[in-house]
Amino acid sequence: MPAPRRIELAIGGMTCASCVGRVEKVLRRVPGVRDASVNLATETAQVQAGPEVALAALIEAVKRAGYTAAPLETAKPYDARREKFELVAAFILAAPVVLGMALRVPDVVALVLASIVQFWLGARFYRAGWAALRVGSGNMDLLVALGTSAAWGLSVWDYFTAGPLYFESSVAIITLVRLGKYMEGRVKRDAARAITALHKLRPEVAHRADGADVPVAALVPGDEIELRPGERVSVDGVVMDGMGSLDESPVTGEALPVTRGPGAKLLAGTLNLDAVLRLRVTSAAGESFLDRMARMIEDAQATKPRVQKLADKVAAVFVPVVVGLALLTLLAWLAHGTAYPRAIINAVSVLIIACPCAMGLATPAAILAGTGVAARQGILFRTADALEEAARVDTLVFDKTGTLTTGQPRLQRVKLFSTLSEARVREIAASLAARDTHPLSAALRQPDAAPAENFVALPGKGVRGEVAGRAYVLGSAALVQAAPAVTDGATWSWLAEEGGVVLAGFAFADTLRPGARAAVARLREMGLRVLLLTGDRREAAEALDLDVEIIAQADPARKLAVIQELRAAGHRPAMLGDGINDAAALAAAMVGMAMGSGADVAIEAADISLLRPAPELAPAAIALARKTWAVLVQGLFWAMIYNALGIPAAAFGLLSPALAGGAMAASSLCVLGNALRLRHWNHP
Repeated sequence: MPAPRRIELAIGGMTCASCVGRVEKVLRRVPGVRDASVNLATETAQVQAGPEVALAALIEAVKRAGYTAAPLETAKPYDARREKFELVAAFILAAPVVLGMALRVPDVVALVLASIVQFWLGARFYRAGWAALRVGSGNMDLLVALGTSAAWGLSVWDYFTAGPLYFESSVAIITLVRLGKYMEGRVKRDAARAITALHKLRPEVAHRADGADVPVAALVPGDEIELRPGERVSVDGVVMDGMGSLDESPVTGEALPVTRGPGAKLLAGTLNLDAVLRLRVTSAAGESFLDRMARMIEDAQATKPRVQKLADKVAAVFVPVVVGLALLTLLAWLAHGTAYPRAIINAVSVLIIACPCAMGLATPAAILAGTGVAARQGILFRTADALEEAARVDTLVFDKTGTLTTGQPRLQRVKLFSTLSEARVREIAASLAARDTHPLSAALRQPDAAPAENFVALPGKGVRGEVAGRAYVLGSAALVQAAPAVTDGATWSWLAEEGGVVLAGFAFADTLRPGARAAVARLREMGLRVLLLTGDRREAAEALDLDVEIIAQADPARKLAVIQELRAAGHRPAMLGDGINDAAALAAAMVGMAMGSGADVAIEAADISLLRPAPELAPAAIALARKTWAVLVQGLFWAMIYNALGIPAAAFGLLSPALAGGAMAASSLCVLGNALRLRHWNHP
């Protein structure tokens, strides 16, 4: 079966969680669609579909359900000016009606103004409500349309029969709901600025080395471009010529400028501060680190944690239940001998207070805000489930080399075990290291050393290759079993003839990353168990003098087994690593974290990417996940509490329709406001 392609749609007309459920349902029913996820906060849908699925079929399915759909890249921007104009008009028209007693507004004026509000500014509720009803479903718009129509119709009847008027109820509900949706839209756009800000970092034009200015989309790997002082890097590339300072904070969160020279990698979106640099393009259009980062954030914001799926199931049956409760309220008050106008008004209050807007917004709003602030601090959550799992971890397992240490060990000394000279064993080792990506190999390379022939990398152990027709191995004691025992704190790599004697030993020293001790201390303060899982010897790990449990000489299979053992024992482990030999363990952990500077395979296997090599981002990611999850649960709690308390209060006549409309709008704003507190979160 071919891999599914991802189709992104902008969805219009959604107002509550039941809308989300219905759009997902109709999209999943399209033949060839494997899954669909709809986000109320971003008003988007992500569809996983087979190659046979036509875009037109998806758009038509959404249209039949009563909503609009368009490809995300062609979607019309939100018309804030029109929305604001209609909101102001609603307030101007509603004010004389609501204040009718004090202003002594004639009844006929109240009738005219209320009718304009009802059928002009309230038209959207009729359209969306009818579309939902046509397909046998219901949503917030249907509840508002039913409630306001009942209040308006009752008032019109009473106008001609000289009874009391309730026009203020219908106009207040429409005005307050429009106000709530306007504020909600502003808050959602504010929360979604993380993605917008990323896209704005990339310039549209690049200066090609031949002097021509070309669109960035036209660049291909291998092109050479010129980067001038004060300009942002347009694509990922490698510095060919020049040296200067770059501000990488918008992409990696690194606060201080970094110096980059020939051979250094530059990321799209970073700012060149003070030099002219010539770059060779290394990523195709749309595939830069910045593009992948934006897609990861979008994916995380589009996916749903398990708790939201439960809320969606509740919302799917919520509207029919509410209509039933409103009808029951009407009949109960009439049976109690209450006049029909009062009974209808109480039923209208039930319809309005029960709109499940807040329930649908609680989860996406929290995830939108949490993933946005995480991206600004250099943390990327791949999915909403990754955020949920990170909030629950109780153990963090660190890799050592390249994660807690700089990963750039220095060669301290060479110990000879043969008649070969030190210069010769260094030449052999340099040839074997020429094609290897391990940090120890980087310290052994020599510019003029020819790469070994028949080279083979042995993950977790070392390398094998042929130099001048002879086969050698270079690696740890697990590979070179004849290596002598050592007890110092250095990391040793052994050179030997394959199947033969040891020729030399190379002692390396690595240094802790600046934030390593603080990261371990912070994790312990947070109540987590901290382990150090390394392929190195115990003595080398102990020499770091960290307050961690150490499991040494662990190859990839052993690392995987340790993670599996922790999970089998009931622990919830997260793992932070950066190398190829960490990939299996990262995938097996409840939450895998990868250093952004690490191997691509490790980053792809991880649930969370840390965009700069800073161990302190690990506790920050867990702390932010916990905070986001707490806000999410608070939002769902308040959404349900509003309904749990509001519906009985309305049914017993304690809430007027206008108050019910205000409370319903307030519930959404409370949930969104609570989520937006995350924007100001900073890790201690």
